[in-house]
Amino acid sequence: MTAPQLDLALRHADRAVPMEDLAAKLELGRPLRIKLGLDPTAPAVTLGWAVVLRKLREFQEMGHVAVLIVGDFTAQVGDPSERGAQRKRLSAEEVNQYAENVLSQFGRVLLDDNLEIRRNSEWLADLDMYGLLELTSSATVAQMLERSDFSKRYDDGSPISVMEFLYPLLQGYDSVAVEADVELGGSDQLWNLMMGRIVQERYGQPPQVALTMPLLVGTDGTHKMSQSLGNYIGVEDEPSEMFGKTMSIPDELIGEWSRLAADLDDDAVETIEQGLESGEIHPNQAKRDLARSIVTLYWGAEEAEEAEAGFDLIFREGGIPEDLEEFTLSGDDPVALPALIRDLFGMSGSEARRMIDQGAVRIDDEIVDAVELARDRLVGAIIRVGKRRFARLVD
Repeated sequence: MTAPQLDLALRHADRAVPMEDLAAKLELGRPLRIKLGLDPTAPAVTLGWAVVLRKLREFQEMGHVAVLIVGDFTAQVGDPSERGAQRKRLSAEEVNQYAENVLSQFGRVLLDDNLEIRRNSEWLADLDMYGLLELTSSATVAQMLERSDFSKRYDDGSPISVMEFLYPLLQGYDSVAVEADVELGGSDQLWNLMMGRIVQERYGQPPQVALTMPLLVGTDGTHKMSQSLGNYIGVEDEPSEMFGKTMSIPDELIGEWSRLAADLDDDAVETIEQGLESGEIHPNQAKRDLARSIVTLYWGAEEAEEAEAGFDLIFREGGIPEDLEEFTLSGDDPVALPALIRDLFGMSGSEARRMIDQGAVRIDDEIVDAVELARDRLVGAIIRVGKRRFARLVD
């Protein structure tokens, strides 16, 4: 039983540290407590987050307990991982709003069975000064400066706040609070996960195994998927949006996305990669198959077929979707176009202005570059932003 579970635990994984501890824990004959902590610092659960969430689901399917920690307390501290400067702090109100948003989305990936969802404010908000001093005694400043981003900032003379030193200790205390056997994270989280082992030992617990997953590169093909960079796909994006964004990724990401975003098995990914290299598979067809697989994963096969048909209507036939959403204009005259685009398509005002400046906004297929338009000009018109966003404006 252990060997198949170990193989599944390591499927698509980056590292398991220590590997022998993971094998030993799987032999304990009891459900393991598999921890994943996610800080709600943005409103969407992305396909990047879904890489580790799907690994958590695999442990659920093996009969282990998924302990999903919504870091509503640590999000206000800010994870310094892979950052060259101090992170802007979020308010409690912002974090709580983001937490409510993401909580409703986890069900698209995780099972209801074998699941605990906890907020780390349950134990961290009540940590008194004595408890905090006890926690800080778990590690030394020298250990903190072994971390590459801290050491680089220290060498460069860039400020490092004591609060940033606290973050990995607080994350480690989460492992103590839930008695984690294994902690999941992205490959950029390995140092934090290993600090969790140190903290657990300080509190007399068996140290967890750190199991990391590769980071999914975003739609830009350059940076890891990030909501702040806008290079992401959310698990609750509409099927048409999900399909279209997937079709826009660079060709070199097809193999990685097939493995991590579509969760295809290694044999299938190898076949795709060999076909692309030999020329037997055209990149466009591979991306089409990939987009269909991803949409199917989150919305089902029927929605994937409709999304593909809608994509063809727009990009192959130059048509307009039949089921256009209708949006009732307010009484303002003239109408502020950036605000209209923001309300219609969930963009920020600055992003809407950028789309206008780039000539990506059309009214009845006419490019507009004005930030205000007469209301009469818009009533009954079809607004198009970029290649995939359409709406009909009504009175």
